[in-house]
Parts: sequence; C-alpha cells; structure tokens
Amino acid sequence: MMKCVVVLLSLLSVGRSAPESGCDRLVQPITISNEQMLGRWLYIGGSTDLPGSRSLGHLLTSVWLDIAATSQSNILNIIQTQRIYGDCSSLTYNVTFENSTMLIEQPFHLKEVYLPTDCSDCLVVYEEVISGTDTFTSLLLFSRRKSVSAVPQEMLMRQAQCLRMQSPIMINPNYEICPDNILPEEGLSAFNSLFEAKMGHRVARLLDSFFDMFVN
Repeated sequence: MMKCVVVLLSLLSVGRSAPESGCDRLVQPITISNEQMLGRWLYIGGSTDLPGSRSLGHLLTSVWLDIAATSQSNILNIIQTQRIYGDCSSLTYNVTFENSTMLIEQPFHLKEVYLPTDCSDCLVVYEEVISGTDTFTSLLLFSRRKSVSAVPQEMLMRQAQCLRMQSPIMINPNYEICPDNILPEEGLSAFNSLFEAKMGHRVARLLDSFFDMFVN
C-alpha cells in the first residue's frame, strides 16, 4: 500500500467553481530549464482527481523529490520519498524532460508542464495522466523550503479555481522530513497498478467525501 501513496503526487481534482478573471496569465505554461529542475523539492500541497487521493492526502505528512541529471541530456532521475502515518517509503524512476515538459510514455502516459508562481524558489506543476481509458490531472506546489508564505499558496488556490479543480490540500509545515537513507524501489509499476484498480473507484470516492467533510 505504501507504494500506492505516491500516486497522490501526480494527479488533481475537478471542481465546480467558476474560473475568475485573469486566468489566462495564471495557467499559461512557463519555460523552465533542465538545470532549474535539479535538486531537492519539498511538497507543499496540491489537488487531485484520482479516486481516494483526497482521503490519502489528508494522511500524507511529507513528500520530497530529488531530481538528478543522467548521462542522457533529456533524461532525469527522480527519487521520491514520502511519509504517511509516520512510515517513510521511497521510489525512483526516470523521466524524459525536453522543451519545459516532463514526459513518461510507459506503462502509462504522463505529461507535466509548469505554471507561474510568485515564489522565487517554488515550482507549480500541472500534469495530465492517461491510463487505459481514464484521464487524471494534477496541480502541485513544491518549494526548496519546508514552508512558503501565504502568497504562493493563494496563487495556487486561484490557479485551481481557474482549472475548475477542488481546493488544494496543503501539508502542515511542522512535519518531520523523511531521512535520505531509505533504499528506493522502482516506482512506475506501482503507479500503474493503482491506475488500473478500477473496482475501488466507488469506495474511494466515498472515502474522499468523508474526509473532506471531516476535515472541513
């Protein structure tokens, strides 16, 4: 189950709020270089439409990514480590990064672009994931620091509204970060297993509704 938790970081939710004015600027993809992607990124919060992801999002207490160059100029290696209910796990996988776009072709299709932020050391990620006949999207905020000011968080909220997504779930900044010495496992097969778990969609959506009511 710990392997499945990481899918939270690659998806987002569809909401019903009407988009506000100025959305064109807020959701226009920006240019970002390979070098700007490298290093450690700490997860601040996000929104997802994967069934069950919002309920798991309330239990997720920390996530960080280490992004490193490889011998191929268009391939990046990602180590992703997360803590849920006090337990840490880590995954590693390679992605293609070209023209300010991250791509995964197999075992599912993922396309990731980057949106504007008022934070100089933040990264706002917008993703589309296609698995079989299902399409999921995500809006995620990362930073070089454990916490950010209210300004980039409010901008993320506006971007979510523009994209007709549910309000992002933000992580409590007073968390204990997972250590670096966790041996990572190959991650993409775990991602795909959760995408293909169609039978759990109805129960997962009920769990999402319950957690949203409970925390709000």
